[in-house]
Amino acid sequence: MRLKFILLVTITVFSFSCSDDKEDVGDETEQSKIYGTWEATELKINDQTASDDAKFGSSILSYLTNNDCTIVSFTFNADMTLVANNATNYLDIGVNSSDSGLEIPCPTEMDTETSIYTYDGVTLTYVDAENQNVSITPIISGNIMTITAADLGYSNLDAEGELVFEKR
Repeated sequence: MRLKFILLVTITVFSFSCSDDKEDVGDETEQSKIYGTWEATELKINDQTASDDAKFGSSILSYLTNNDCTIVSFTFNADMTLVANNATNYLDIGVNSSDSGLEIPCPTEMDTETSIYTYDGVTLTYVDAENQNVSITPIISGNIMTITAADLGYSNLDAEGELVFEKR
């Protein structure tokens, strides 16, 4: 009888301690969803209400993405460092006589900023180039992350709509 009681207590103790461990692992998994390199692949806009600039920006991003050109990317490291690459300042849009009438080569230069960040599974906070804390709420679903475009504050991408990133 005493052996059964000790066995029951032992199983009960292990059951409670295991449930706490599972909660911690869940938090780590939620936070680690952001780790890796994310490349901007699409600017989702409402064609009915979007400005001409937003429509043009969406078309350019789509064209360059389809030609394996990265314009904006973020790398979130497990040590809480962030590397942001932005080539929007180096876009050189020209006119040609082909079907589209536009010539948009992939920029060969980009601005790179290194910062620190925190991510709690909901809110992403990072320090921008002006040493200001910026908080945004990305939506991460598998290998797709969506961010409100205006929240990023890039002068050439400060458009309405959502910027979609794909994890590479």
